[in-house]
Amino acid sequence: MKYLIWLLRVIVFVMLLGFAIKNSGGVTVRFFFDADWQLPLVAVMLIFFAAGAAVGVTAALGSYLRQRREILALKRQAARSSSGAP
Repeated sequence: MKYLIWLLRVIVFVMLLGFAIKNSGGVTVRFFFDADWQLPLVAVMLIFFAAGAAVGVTAALGSYLRQRREILALKRQAARSSSGAP
């Protein structure tokens, strides 16, 4: 099973490397006030993918922390009720 997972990782890496090589052409990213960057297409895609992942993690972080606080409160309540304290 270990070798199968490594084989799958190598296949995915080779596919992504091929994708990066095929999309290495330059693109111009234009901003406000006539600012622009010349970047390879794969770099632009990677930057926006990473930014989207960061926004997604940030959006999920609030509910994760809220659930964690609620779980800790419920554990404390359960510990108090099992120890016999009112």
